[in-house]
Amino acid sequence: MDNLIYILFFCIVAPLTLMLFLLEKKSRLVVGFMIIGICMCIFVAEINGLLLGILGKNIFYITTTVTPITEEIVKALPVLFFAFVFSDKRETLLSISMAVGIGFAILENSYILVSNIDTISIGWSLIRGFGAGLMHGICTAAVGYGISFVRKRKKLFYTGTFALLSAAIIYHATYNCLVQSNFKYAGFLLPLLTYIPIVIALIKRRKKTKSE
Repeated sequence: MDNLIYILFFCIVAPLTLMLFLLEKKSRLVVGFMIIGICMCIFVAEINGLLLGILGKNIFYITTTVTPITEEIVKALPVLFFAFVFSDKRETLLSISMAVGIGFAILENSYILVSNIDTISIGWSLIRGFGAGLMHGICTAAVGYGISFVRKRKKLFYTGTFALLSAAIIYHATYNCLVQSNFKYAGFLLPLLTYIPIVIALIKRRKKTKSE
């Protein structure tokens, strides 16, 4: 892995870290886990680089078979740790897990942008931001939200956690397959088509809770 990703890492993480001291508890938690997501991106980039060298496969094979597994497992680790040690409250887990995924996507997108700056367009940035960026957030959020259901159920915990990670990995791999195929626009739309109904459902639920 070249030094570029570390340069971007420090440029992004340094101001976010300084901002933590000015935020209130809930906001600090979300921004803190966004920083953790950025750190996870650095960590998994090294793992993926090693696996690429060992397996000697092409990029399409790696991005559709290997990286969905490594990235979703690594992104889920801080969420699982928080659920076990601090709180398994559903809304909190949803917020921090989404933050991990978005933080991960910020560094990943920044690295790809700077590495290919001569060929990048505004259209690419919109597609990448709403596509890959949202995909990472949705996958990790699904694991975090699901953990709140299986955390205290001993018979379901291991199988439930495995199922959640498997679902995130399959979703991630499906997205990567689509965006590298003739159906790339379907791939770009997939995260949005997933995200919008979830947001609508959450808004309705919150309104119903307030009214009660």
